[in-house]
Parts: sequence; C-alpha cells; structure tokens
Amino acid sequence: MIVESDIACIEQLRMDRRTFNIFISLVREVGGLRDTKNMVVEKMLAIFLHLLVFEEKNREIKYDFQWPGETISRHFNNVLKAVLILSSLLLKKPELIPENSTDERWKWFKNCVGAIDGTLMDVNMFAIDKSHHRSRKNTISTNVLRACAPDMQFIYVLEGWEVQLPMEEYFEKKIYHEWRRGLEQPCSKEELFNMRHASARNVIERAFGLMKVRWEVLAKGTKYPLSTQINIILAFVYIHNLIRQQMSVDPMEAILDAYMEEEGDNDEIEDDEDYIQNCDASEEWTNFRNTLAQDMYDVFLARRH
Repeated sequence: MIVESDIACIEQLRMDRRTFNIFISLVREVGGLRDTKNMVVEKMLAIFLHLLVFEEKNREIKYDFQWPGETISRHFNNVLKAVLILSSLLLKKPELIPENSTDERWKWFKNCVGAIDGTLMDVNMFAIDKSHHRSRKNTISTNVLRACAPDMQFIYVLEGWEVQLPMEEYFEKKIYHEWRRGLEQPCSKEELFNMRHASARNVIERAFGLMKVRWEVLAKGTKYPLSTQINIILAFVYIHNLIRQQMSVDPMEAILDAYMEEEGDNDEIEDDEDYIQNCDASEEWTNFRNTLAQDMYDVFLARRH
C-alpha cells in the first residue's frame, strides 16, 4: 500500500507516499502515537485509513492484515485519538477575502472568511436513541455544520447535535439553475446577488462532495458507537485538509467531476436539505446585503453598456 507506488498508495489510502509520511510524522510527534512490540505506527495508520476508505469490518480486514479483530480495533481507536489531537494544526485558520481579490467567485464578498452549510449524515445507534436522530426522510442521521475557505479546506466543523439548525438563505425565493446553464441573464439585483452568492458558496458543497467520494464510510455508515462515529467525521475533515495542503493535485476531484457529469449537473452537488430552514435576517444585515446587491448590479449594468 505505501511502498509500491504513489498510484497504489492513493488507491488504497487516498494520499500519495509523501503525504502519508508527513501524516506519520504528525501522529507520532504531535498525536503521541508510538510503535508497539508487534506493530509500527506506519502499519497502524495504513490499517486505519484502509478501514475508512473501504468500510471493511474488523472481521474482514483481519484476514487482509493477519491480525486479530481485537488488536485492529484497539489500534484503530488509538490512531483516531492521535488524529483528533491534530485539529489545531490541520484546521485552516480563517483568512478574510482581501479588498484586492481577483477571484471572480469571491471578490465581491470582501471580509468574508468562506462558505458555511449543513448536512445530514447517516449513523448507526441503539434503538432507544433513534427517535432523537430520525430525519424527515426516515433515516437515522446526525447534523453536521461545516465551513470552508475558498480553497476547499475546512476551517470549522460541528457535528452530533440533535436539534435542527436553521440556515439563512439570501433572497431565497429566486432559483438560478437556468441562468447558470446560460439560458438567461440576471434581470435584477436580487438575481445577480443570488447567482454570485451561489457560485461562491458552491465551494462548501464541492468540499463535502470530495469527502464523500474519498471515504466510503460516509456513504455506508459504521457500526461503531455514536461518539466514535462523530470522531471519525472530525478525522475525515482533518485528513481532507492535510491532503489539500500537501498534494498539488487532489485525485478525488476528477472522480467527483465524473460523478457530477454523469448526474447531468456540474454546478450543484446534491445535499441533504430536509432539515435546513429559513430564518429572518437582522435589519442591519438586510441593509448590508441590499447595498451589496445594488453595487453588484450597478457594475454589471455598466459593463453591459
């Protein structure tokens, strides 16, 4: 998995050999993970990542690695604890969009730190607890709130609460999928704002889309206790950021693009919206948003003429 080639390492562990070696150094030096009498950290980490990539059960993977299920479970949890310690290193520090930004998606949103969104993730739990986590689609889920920077590195994640989180939507009655397909131009400041706002915040959908294609566990769930499942979600975020930091090309982007092309929509990544609700903006924010939308539209009209 980690010696043959970068291709093999990426296929099995979702990162190249250089990134894997950096990961090893981090879990050793910062996470405090140590070799045991019978297993080195390299193998612990490879087993951990392999379990998350392919969602293999202990009883299956013990044959692959020739270790008892109890031993694999113990090392998995030790690695997970070490990875969680890396949060302060791997979560991206928020950076404001500068005044002189030339990024076409973000230059209008000065002083913004990124995009934020919520999603539902399926989890497994005891029957007595299921009523608190049942969604309107009748799945057993946990809420995950995440925020990321324009480079698709996560800067914040909160997961595991039971109550529904209302998320604010801007000019939420307008739909812009037709405009993005080139069928029409925005004809009001609200439409232009929503188009640009949707284009910028697409980064959060794309970032989470990458996580879903990278880790099969996100799609299938695990049999671990709920607290462990929540910690695994956090670990996904930190490892995602490590890959984005260390690999010049994220191999999962091509897979995500192929998936989106097959689905017939390259602009939006399907997300769980059944728990997201509207909430009223403050008067101060409404005024700020309206002013920004008007400024956008004035410039847009000037360029058209």
